[in-house]
Amino acid sequence: MLKRRTDLAVEATQLWQEQAGETTQLRGVQARDSVREGYKVTTVRILDESGAQALGKPVGTYITVELDGLLRREEDAFPRAARALAAELRGLLDLKEGDAVLVVGLGNRAITPDNIGPKAADYTLVTRHLVEQVPEQFGAFRPVSALAAGVLGTTGMESGELISAVVEKTRPACVLAVDALASRSLRRVGRTVQLSDTGIVPGSGVGNHRMALNRETLGVPVIAIGVPTVVDAATLACDLLSEAGREDLDPAALSGAGENLIVTPREVDTQVGDLAKVIGYGIDLALQSGLDVADIDLLLS
Repeated sequence: MLKRRTDLAVEATQLWQEQAGETTQLRGVQARDSVREGYKVTTVRILDESGAQALGKPVGTYITVELDGLLRREEDAFPRAARALAAELRGLLDLKEGDAVLVVGLGNRAITPDNIGPKAADYTLVTRHLVEQVPEQFGAFRPVSALAAGVLGTTGMESGELISAVVEKTRPACVLAVDALASRSLRRVGRTVQLSDTGIVPGSGVGNHRMALNRETLGVPVIAIGVPTVVDAATLACDLLSEAGREDLDPAALSGAGENLIVTPREVDTQVGDLAKVIGYGIDLALQSGLDVADIDLLLS
């Protein structure tokens, strides 16, 4: 059977259920829906190795926030989205007062769908130097540093190597890594954010897997923040044929069709810009207590 590719835990759960049948129970996995600031939130918890094997993802918590209202430019959509992400992110963080955090933007700035990480890092409120050098004015802030690690083709170094060196030198209590992901459906591209406490593999969204970033490789917890910006062409073809009632089509007929072809919407530049800002502001709200969106606007200006 032709494998449908996705980096989203919520979609992996749906794919498993479609293949196994609605009456079959997925063991080792819990899923629940909720609403935060008017946005739908789906939390998938992979509890053990049986669940991890079924979904092809590590044991941990995966939170998906669907930001459709942001694309529709609803009233107060941006501040509500930032607050929703901040609230869900706080639930994954286990930080004490004064713990330092490193925010890493993964991806290639020169490729729009892959630029979500570096752009989000641009909206991060960096305070580590201020807390150290001007403590009388910034002592109430959490020390936060940011790094846009680039990619192997432009730096000659694996992003994992750079991040590992920075972590060893600055010793943060936690790393937040922002990267582009792949979805099975265009409906989620550019309108969904996934948070997880399992770390991330840079380049996985386009099938170019690099060194994993997680507690085992860096020695500190790694919270992954991902946005689907692309869809694998073969996966998209499968879904479109299924929606057209052609489930009976032999999957072998699609083998090799669209291989290594990635699809992204034409408005991806706008979507990446909007979501990068939401993620950056969400990170700022989660890490710096007592601030609101207007405060961050002022501090970043």
